[in-house]
Amino acid sequence: MSETNVGKGVNWQKIQKPLISIFVIVVVVVGGWFLYQNWIVKPKEEKAQSAIAIAQQYFAIDSFQTALNGDGMNKGFLNIIKTYSGSKTANLAEYYAGVSYLQIGDYNNAVKYLGNFSTESKPVQMQALGALGDAYSELKQNDKAIDTYKKASSTFEDDAVNASEYLFRAALLSEVAGKNKEALELYKSLKEKFPNSPRGSQADKYIYRLSIEPNDLSVK
Repeated sequence: MSETNVGKGVNWQKIQKPLISIFVIVVVVVGGWFLYQNWIVKPKEEKAQSAIAIAQQYFAIDSFQTALNGDGMNKGFLNIIKTYSGSKTANLAEYYAGVSYLQIGDYNNAVKYLGNFSTESKPVQMQALGALGDAYSELKQNDKAIDTYKKASSTFEDDAVNASEYLFRAALLSEVAGKNKEALELYKSLKEKFPNSPRGSQADKYIYRLSIEPNDLSVK
């Protein structure tokens, strides 16, 4: 080994300062995240959960206006969405608000709030998409309604009753809109995927009507 290479190795004095700086940054970031979660996010979530409980009670008894706007003493879903924005509970309030608006016939707001909602719970997401499809259907936005119903059906096929219902709505709305070919394929899919469901067991008569008989529902 030549003398020029002797003593050549890692120069700890040169890299010590950058390493310490990186360590300090990591500690600050992790510590800040921990403090944020425990001092801001967690208390906010707990307050939101407490607030939404009363609104959910009004929702359960079909008092949708009160569920949305509160009763003067307790917050409604709309206030919870605004006050606790970014929390899981505020996200859930979007779902309740959307369904509430659907029930009282305010379909534009139903679309707005249901469209903002998302969850990893497949059964709940399916119900939300189904309700969104209903809102689009009421607004005569048939293409959006059909696509949303199909998405709802495919979200949680383990629930054959509800999944088949949404697929049926997509098929029927396609038929009403005069899209017979698409409707026929959807009815066939309904029969194939959910043969033992109430809607699946009825699929044959719709398939027969589109395959053999003139379709009186179609748009001329």
